[in-house]
Amino acid sequence: MRTVFYDEIVKKIKNEVININCKPSQHLLDLYEKGIHNETDGRSKNILCILKENSLIASEKMIPICQDTGTLVALVYLGKDIKLDKGFLLDAICQGVSEGYKDGYLRKSIVNNPIERINTNNNLPPVVHTFITNDDQLTIIIMAKGAGSENMSSLKMMAPSSGIDGIREFVIDTVRKAGPNPCPPISLGIGIGSNFEGVALLAKQALVKDLISDKLSYHNDYEILENEILDELNNLNIGPQGFGGKTGVFEVKILMEPCHIASLPVAVNINCHVLRHARIEF
Repeated sequence: MRTVFYDEIVKKIKNEVININCKPSQHLLDLYEKGIHNETDGRSKNILCILKENSLIASEKMIPICQDTGTLVALVYLGKDIKLDKGFLLDAICQGVSEGYKDGYLRKSIVNNPIERINTNNNLPPVVHTFITNDDQLTIIIMAKGAGSENMSSLKMMAPSSGIDGIREFVIDTVRKAGPNPCPPISLGIGIGSNFEGVALLAKQALVKDLISDKLSYHNDYEILENEILDELNNLNIGPQGFGGKTGVFEVKILMEPCHIASLPVAVNINCHVLRHARIEF
């Protein structure tokens, strides 16, 4: 049994909430550079340069890269041999999120319910998914998901006979319809399998596939398929911010799980060009 302290969770969540909104990861900077190098359209290349410069200015001044600082999503991998000292895990996450959005001067974007729409003024509650693991580790992946990209995400319960061609068609159609709305170049998390609610979560996890590779229960190496779909999507000529070009999509990540014999669930979770993700270890 290993003890993790409540205050430590609050502090790390708070700091990373601010960091992911204000500091581009090296991975994001590398994606900008790759796009700039590969882009042949002059205007689109310039847009990519501006996006990269914007993120660097945000980091220097510690201000948000984007004004939509999002819904905070937490993927919690909780070891069965972890003991939390002085409090509850969900309370610690919520306190860290609230303090991060307050002290980081981040926009509070959550309303109390979809009809009354009164701002909660603390960006609470976060969306938290918890997975129990067979160890004494606590790992929390946090993601700031803006509405522009989340609104363009999609889910479809397909017939098994649709196969891989049907999946490709659905993914391409989703991105084509999204066009410039999710602030491309976008990243895609694609979930295949599970059931109605499970496949949506699978797509969300796929966005941070590289951060949770040691937590996955099933074989999920689909690099060839990911690259094939990436090439097809970039041939749509959406380009950076929808102005055309070869760089409308940065990345495609796929996760699959078993599903019922009579269904083929597929979900596409879209992320804008700003990848605001972090892995926190305790």
